[in-house]
Amino acid sequence: MSFDHIFVARVLFTLMTAGWAILTVVADFNKTHATNPAWTPHARFHVVWQISSYVGFGLLAFALIWWPGPLAVERLYLVALMGAIVYAAFFAALIAMPIYGGAAYDKNGYQPFKAPIPVIAKKWDANVTAFSVQLVILVAGLLAVTGAFAG
Repeated sequence: MSFDHIFVARVLFTLMTAGWAILTVVADFNKTHATNPAWTPHARFHVVWQISSYVGFGLLAFALIWWPGPLAVERLYLVALMGAIVYAAFFAALIAMPIYGGAAYDKNGYQPFKAPIPVIAKKWDANVTAFSVQLVILVAGLLAVTGAFAG
């Protein structure tokens, strides 16, 4: 039985892409974000624009991952770069919150939850947790595409 590291990378990158291209629709197109009456109409416009962009780029990423043909490894690296851009932008926005007066959550949005492993903090932010898990999946996908798991 042989180990198909490209298939493993495809599965991992599919999960990683779903995190930013599909789960953001679920998480943001509802009363906590896009239809939140406490948000200004222009802010709601921007979140719907962001969600729509992520879906479009996600469809492109899924095609790059699964479309048969040449340059499969190179296409996977491109998908990894797309994911890295999304997650780097998220963490940059998180770090820059003091500059623009941002917050990781609103009182009428997703609240931090009790940490399952309270080593770092007693409460974890939902977005930071989800995007951190997705970042680990991205790194695992990169290791898989390079054949690091092939042994």
